[in-house]
Amino acid sequence: MTAPCDSLSLSHSPPAARREGRTGAREWTGLALLALPTLLLGLDLTLLHLALPALALDLRPTSAQALWIVDAYGFMIAGFLVTMGTLGDRIGRRKLLMVGAAAFGAASVMAACSTSAAQLIAARAVLGVAGATLMPSTLALISNMFLHPHQRALAIGLWATMFALGMAAGPVVGGLLLAHHGWGAAFLVALPVVGLLLVAAPFLLPEYRAPQQGRLDLPSVALSLLALLPVVYGIKQVAKDGIGVGAVMALVGGLAFALGFVRRQRRLRHPLIDLGLFASRAFSVALVVLLVGLVGVGGTMLLVTQYLQLVAGLSPLAAGLWMGPPALAMLVAGITAPLLARRIRPGHVMAGALGLSVVGYLVLSQLDRTPHGIAWVTAAFSLVYLGLGTIAALGTDLVVGAAPPEKAGSASALSETVQELGLAVGIATLGSLTTAVYRTRMGDPIDGMAVALQRAISDSLAGATAVAHELPAGVLEQAQAAFLAGLNAAAATSAVSIAVLAVLAAVTLRHVGVAADDGLSARA
Repeated sequence: MTAPCDSLSLSHSPPAARREGRTGAREWTGLALLALPTLLLGLDLTLLHLALPALALDLRPTSAQALWIVDAYGFMIAGFLVTMGTLGDRIGRRKLLMVGAAAFGAASVMAACSTSAAQLIAARAVLGVAGATLMPSTLALISNMFLHPHQRALAIGLWATMFALGMAAGPVVGGLLLAHHGWGAAFLVALPVVGLLLVAAPFLLPEYRAPQQGRLDLPSVALSLLALLPVVYGIKQVAKDGIGVGAVMALVGGLAFALGFVRRQRRLRHPLIDLGLFASRAFSVALVVLLVGLVGVGGTMLLVTQYLQLVAGLSPLAAGLWMGPPALAMLVAGITAPLLARRIRPGHVMAGALGLSVVGYLVLSQLDRTPHGIAWVTAAFSLVYLGLGTIAALGTDLVVGAAPPEKAGSASALSETVQELGLAVGIATLGSLTTAVYRTRMGDPIDGMAVALQRAISDSLAGATAVAHELPAGVLEQAQAAFLAGLNAAAATSAVSIAVLAVLAAVTLRHVGVAADDGLSARA
């Protein structure tokens, strides 16, 4: 007899092909539908950067408000991923996806119609909470829809590339929208995606609710937020202002609550996160690979976009177009890596792709010595993204595949959380390193220069560019050279860390066999 809707199966009796793990047109069409909110989340990040100057003129935010307009979104996503992933396991993954999509659409309208900076910050925070429901729900549903390991790996590979493609497309789409509409159009682009998802999801996506998971433990939810939010805040503060008392207190406080969270999970019968998942070497190592890999990508992505605009002098739209080849490289990697993993051990595939990323980082570490900088940057960053696409596809598949079906939402949330943390840590550490090198190079005062100008050029290349028309001849070029020196140092640091990560993947994941019809051998 078929299990009811809260069982491990679909809410209706599956056909024979489904029981054997094979998928058909409905599942692949459902994957295309699930790719849309993932694409939207990436798009929403980079669209806003183009809209900031226009909305700043309209809403006139303070400097602190301007920072929160940008940060509130990612801040809330990182904080709520674990809670929302586990909530989807309990109330239904499709249901949570649809509720989150509706909330995302409503918050997008609220953001587009904001008449004050405070209202926009609130809307961005709601967008972040809604976004936290979308990412783990989409990934967990993929694990329900694609039972065959070959097809699941390919589906996750395609899904994993959508976020980066959205980020790459953001400047292009944003430039086109802002050329003909106001800054609110940057938020309203979400509405067609949300509408299509709400209409098509009941027909194309299965519902899944894990059995016997118990009630959601609210103290665990509170502890997870008190752990993650201060840590993310502290990392972002280090990225902006360097190591300070407030950032250190936030990090220490977050880690203390994280310890309390872990202790509580060990005592609960139905924990928010099953710590037993970490007993799987594949699960734990894949999370480490995703975390460290995203550290390098997060910091380097920020520096490359700054290079294209502040050194090469490209417009945001042109810079976005030059980021197209790296996005294409990630798409190719996301598709081909699961296919290669059918014949070559996943650890070796990941190590090889990370080795190519090391080459890309090494090219970036020599950027001040290479002609035709834009072409070199694009080629090098394409290699970096090639590694990212591979670890995103195979690493995510290892994390989700190592978890039992009823824990797929929680495992998906952990995968997304470590990637969010990796991006934040990368921006903080590599951004701080670049800034330190820049300020060392630009620290000596220039005779006869006003104090305000001296402060602007010694702070950052962006500051120097903003007052370029007031600077003596050669000073802006000196600032650009100082920035390149910092970028070279950050890229060299990334090359070393990613090389170590490649060895780690090859050695510690050597027990994970190639994909077979019954799954990866020794996946657990």
